[in-house]
Amino acid sequence: YSSAMWVNIPLAVEGQEWLSNEAKVRIRIAKPYRRYYSTAEIDSLYLADHSDNRNFPKYKFTTESVATTTNNIAKAQTELDLIAVVPNPYYAYSTYETNQLDNRVKIVNLPRKCTVTIYTTNGMLIRQFTKDEDVTAIEWDLKNFAGIPISGGVYLVHVKADGVGEKIVKWFGALRPVDLNAF
Repeated sequence: YSSAMWVNIPLAVEGQEWLSNEAKVRIRIAKPYRRYYSTAEIDSLYLADHSDNRNFPKYKFTTESVATTTNNIAKAQTELDLIAVVPNPYYAYSTYETNQLDNRVKIVNLPRKCTVTIYTTNGMLIRQFTKDEDVTAIEWDLKNFAGIPISGGVYLVHVKADGVGEKIVKWFGALRPVDLNAF
């Protein structure tokens, strides 16, 4: 059981702010933790004050340091570094594709509201997406704004989140030629 872990999902309480209340966690084990447990004279003052737990050690923890925050611009700016295009590099296949004619990658870890613009390395606009939803990724079918498949090469993905910042990601794709006889 050295790798055993306890996991729980917080529950919402109607009429209270999310994660604003205290929660008690009781972990019951068959064999009590006795390390550092002592009944020596030195510990008699400690034992007298902690007899409510039958003199076993007590443990306390808090999740305040990992609580979800909102409207934290400084944190949002550092999170822009997590934006990525997957897979990168794209070698004519990704697990997001549904059939042999489908080419698809995902731009992931996006903020709730942003504009994603894709350019060639010489600055030609390929495609633009406007995102305003809770989903953290968008799918790109490797086609330009006119629905024509792109050629293989290096592309720049520019993500702009108003009030937060911008991020540019380089993406390389090697595309396969369409083979309609492979069905």
